[in-house]
Amino acid sequence: MRLCVFCGSSAGSNPVYMEQASQLGEALAKAGIGLVYGGASVGLMGAVADAALANGGEVIGVIPQALKQKEIAHPGLQDLRVVKSMHERKALMAELSDGFIAMPGGVGTLEELFEVWTWAQLGYHDKPCALFNVHGFYDGLSAFLSHVVDQAFLRDEHRSMVIVKNSVEDLLAAIQNYEPPKVVKWIKKDQQT
Repeated sequence: MRLCVFCGSSAGSNPVYMEQASQLGEALAKAGIGLVYGGASVGLMGAVADAALANGGEVIGVIPQALKQKEIAHPGLQDLRVVKSMHERKALMAELSDGFIAMPGGVGTLEELFEVWTWAQLGYHDKPCALFNVHGFYDGLSAFLSHVVDQAFLRDEHRSMVIVKNSVEDLLAAIQNYEPPKVVKWIKKDQQT
C-alpha cells in the first residue's frame, strides 16, 4: 500500500506541523506503507519524506521540472520522478497511490486534495481522501464543507468521503478501514433547479 501526502513546502508558523509531518512519515514507514509526495526537501514535504526514509520506508517523489529548483528537489530519494507539468505530477501521484492525505499547506495542497476528492465523487476511483487536522488546521474547512452540505451543493455521502482526523493513529486506522459510499447517481434530473 502507498499513500500520497499533500502538504506545504513551507514549515508553517507552528512547530507542531513539522513534528506531525515527521510523525506521519515515521508511522507510514513502520506500518510498511509507502509514501508518495511532491518530491521536495523543504517544509512539511521534506519532514514527512525524511522521517519515512530514516525509518526504512519506501518514498517516491514526483516533481515538475520547473519546480525542481524552486521546491528544492530531495537529494536523498532513490525514486524521484521528474515530470513536465503539474497535471502530469498529480496524475502520476494518483496512479501510484492507494489513498490521499492532506496535511497543512496552502492553495496547492487544497487544490490537490479537492481534485482527487472530485475524482472519487465522480466515481473515477474509490480511494480514501483524508485531512490530517493537525492542531485544528482544517477546522474552518470542515465547518465550511458542512455549510456546503446545508446549502445543498454537496451530498452527505460525498462529504463523508473525506476523512478528518487529528492524530496519526486515528488517521491511518480510518484510511485502512475506509469503505467508499455506494452512490449510484450524484444528481437527479428533478434536482437541477
